[in-house]
Amino acid sequence: MINLTGKLLAAMPGIGDPRFNRAVILICAHTETYTMGLVINNPMDDLYLAELLPQLGIEQDIRRPDMRVLNGGPVGVDRGFVLHSTDYFSEGATVTVSESLCMTATREILTIIAEDGAPEKVSMLLGYAGWGPGQIEHELGENAWLVSEAETDLVFSDQHSTKWTQTLSKIGVDPSKLHFSGGHA
Repeated sequence: MINLTGKLLAAMPGIGDPRFNRAVILICAHTETYTMGLVINNPMDDLYLAELLPQLGIEQDIRRPDMRVLNGGPVGVDRGFVLHSTDYFSEGATVTVSESLCMTATREILTIIAEDGAPEKVSMLLGYAGWGPGQIEHELGENAWLVSEAETDLVFSDQHSTKWTQTLSKIGVDPSKLHFSGGHA
C-alpha cells in the first residue's frame, strides 16, 4: 500500500460525484482501515473566519478578516478542522500531515488564532472527505484522482479557483487534455 498521507488528490473530470468536481484534497491520514482528507479549494459562500469565531463564542481581532472558511468535504460538516503550518503543535491534538503541514481540531487553536498568535499559515475548514478500507485505492485504480506532492504555498493560497489547474500543472498534466472518461490498458 502506498501511503498517501500528505499528498494532494486532484479530481479527474467526470469523477461522477458533483461534490468533488475539480476538487483538490489534502490527505491528512491514510491507513489500511480509513483515509481522511480535506478539500482545500472550495470556499463556503459568504462565510469568513472573522464571522465564524464569534458564533463559537470566541472574541477575536484576527489579522486576516477576509479569510474564507472552506468546505472541507461532505462528512461531519458540523466539525471544524484547522490546517496549519508547523509553528504550532499541541501534544495529543495536532496531527502531523507532512514536514510542513499539520491539522488540529480544537477550540484552543481557534482561540490562539483569534488572539493573533501562531500558526503563521492557517486555513479553517468545516467537514472532511472520508473513505473506508480500500476505497481510495479502488478510486485511484478507476482513474478518479491524480496524486501530487503538497506544496505549502499552494495549500494555503487564497486563489481557490486555480488550485485544481495548479495541482495538475505541477505534475505535468494539461487540464484541457483530460477526458471525462478514462480507460485501462
